[in-house]
Amino acid sequence: MKKKLVLGATAAAVLTAGTFGAVSASASAPAAAPAAVAKADAGNGNLFQTNHLTIEAATDAAEAVLDAAQKENQRVSVAIVDRNGNTILTLRGDGAGPQSYEAAQKKAFTAVSWNAPTSELAKRLTNAPTLKDIPGTLFLGGGAPVTADGAPIAGIGVAGAPSGDLDEKFAQAGVAELAK
Repeated sequence: MKKKLVLGATAAAVLTAGTFGAVSASASAPAAAPAAVAKADAGNGNLFQTNHLTIEAATDAAEAVLDAAQKENQRVSVAIVDRNGNTILTLRGDGAGPQSYEAAQKKAFTAVSWNAPTSELAKRLTNAPTLKDIPGTLFLGGGAPVTADGAPIAGIGVAGAPSGDLDEKFAQAGVAELAK
């Protein structure tokens, strides 16, 4: 019993000393200077503005893609990404294959990243075969960039038709819808 009492008293003393030391250390530390607050506005050149598709515009474009594919009896998926490659929306058309969903997203990302149709980019693989190794990209026909004032603002990717040419034709139907 005496051994437990001595052990408990020793533990309490160590804990008290540690707490006192921590409090003393923080009490003697100098106060930190207040952080400077930086102000930024569009007038001082630190910011820039970009154009973005609304969800309504992206939905209209995606529906135009699915309508164009349906007219040719094709089952496809469509993905629309913003300038940074973030998905705005993805629709898997009725009967589209399970692989088409992800392929459409990658084609959209690839098109907006290089501001070029993916069929054109696929031709570049002859001279630069390692392009295909960039994560998240797919160098097959079916991706089309969306531009505003010459700059890419979105990408439309389509997958599921029997050829990249058809996929890209349907993606262009989405781009045309946005041009209306």
